Amino acid sequence: MPAPPPSAATLPLDAQGIHALAARSMFELFSSVSQGMFLIDRAGRVVWVNEGYQRFLPALGFASLDEFLGRMVEDVIPGTRMRRVLESGKPELIDLLTNKAGTFVVSRIPLRSEGGEVMGAIGMVFFDHPETTLRPLISKFAQLQRELDDARQALAAQRLAGRGGTGERQRRARYTFASFIGSSPAAAEVKRQARRAAQSASPVLLLGETGTGKELLAHAIHAASARADGPFVSVNIAAVPETLLEAEFFGVAPGAYTGADRRGREGRFRLADGGTLFLDEIGDMPLHVQAKLLRALQEGEIEPLGSNRLLPFDVRVVAATSRDLHAMVQAGQFREDLFYRLHVLPIRVPPLRERPGDIPALVEALYEDLLLRSGVEPPELLPDALALLAGQSWRGNIRELRNVLEQVAMRSDSPRIGAAQLAQVLRETGVEPAAPLAPAPRPGPGRQDEEALLLRPLAEQVAELEHRAIGAALRRHGGNRLATARALGISRAKLYARLAENPDLQVDN
Repeated sequence: MPAPPPSAATLPLDAQGIHALAARSMFELFSSVSQGMFLIDRAGRVVWVNEGYQRFLPALGFASLDEFLGRMVEDVIPGTRMRRVLESGKPELIDLLTNKAGTFVVSRIPLRSEGGEVMGAIGMVFFDHPETTLRPLISKFAQLQRELDDARQALAAQRLAGRGGTGERQRRARYTFASFIGSSPAAAEVKRQARRAAQSASPVLLLGETGTGKELLAHAIHAASARADGPFVSVNIAAVPETLLEAEFFGVAPGAYTGADRRGREGRFRLADGGTLFLDEIGDMPLHVQAKLLRALQEGEIEPLGSNRLLPFDVRVVAATSRDLHAMVQAGQFREDLFYRLHVLPIRVPPLRERPGDIPALVEALYEDLLLRSGVEPPELLPDALALLAGQSWRGNIRELRNVLEQVAMRSDSPRIGAAQLAQVLRETGVEPAAPLAPAPRPGPGRQDEEALLLRPLAEQVAELEHRAIGAALRRHGGNRLATARALGISRAKLYARLAENPDLQVDN
């Protein structure tokens, strides 16, 4: 006769008991399903880290837990928003965090005393590879974000058109984030950073080589911001004579000097009032103008040339440069105080050689633009030609790629272009072609070529090794998952996630 089942535990019926039970159960649940947890106090110091989170410490630059504990959270976890949770007292249940340890799906929850005062906050990591585990969700979100950006730009265009002024219609963003072509990890990351920057009012500094798309991103940031219905005004500092820069920025009072317009002239700060001012090639600005620009940004007011009146303005500044501002500051060629004023939200725009996988999509987009502008049907590039394009260093980046494609279209009478013909065009433009970027070979069944096996994508090799290691550990421990996780030095949550992804790894006890 079977033994009677143990009596079921009874739920507490008082509010305090229910609260304590729920708090304990939720903490145990989060601890089991998360990849890691840590706790900060009211001052923002890290005071506790669980075992799961400790595996991220080496990637964050810490050899031991003692080095990590007691430090301010923003000093040890780049990009964290835990300080904001402390200050606002509001939880952030789902967010993406990217730093040198990787990309994570995280939650941040404030902890309150019985009196309701914020005493600290707890941070939890739920997925440490969201680009693979949450790919369908992230793709859907990215599509919605692109559609939202496009809708904002269209709405801004309608509002500006309704004002009736030709100049007003011209001073608007022409691009959105959907215009930044590319789905490589490097392209996706720069768009993610730029979208986050668009939600802020702080200055943005776009850093990158010439031709990488910094101006396009500046337009997109404005179009996705709360200032999208305001003007977008740009000035290329390198293209304006040094003697005219002050007048270009701050304007000229009526009759300020001989030959000046009797009606005066509005400067770019006033033209951009209520919107965004894009300062391209900020590294080319003379030192004496840098001082006046710094004062304008700090005070929120300008003084036109020949005037003694201070005029207020409301402008969000986006600056860009292809020069090394750090080195210029050290050499005394750029003001340190202005650098830190602009270097609030720095975004590095990757060169084309770091995103060769985006070459086919860029070729398609540039060919469509060429067809619209010139009416010339560009030839089809064969796979070996695309591989040759992907292998070039592209010192001029997308601008240089556009030039090469235009020359190919204008010089060729063939409907299809191979690598040999493309190499000839490159040589005629003064570029010695580099070796094509060959696709990584995938070994077929029974293939024993060790070199080919090692030339597969690293992520694929790591996933295969992880799969084999988990299978071996499960067999060794008779399917005991806790023992398996301990043997491999991973959390149970990560083990469960891998088992869910690979049902063939399941081993019965």
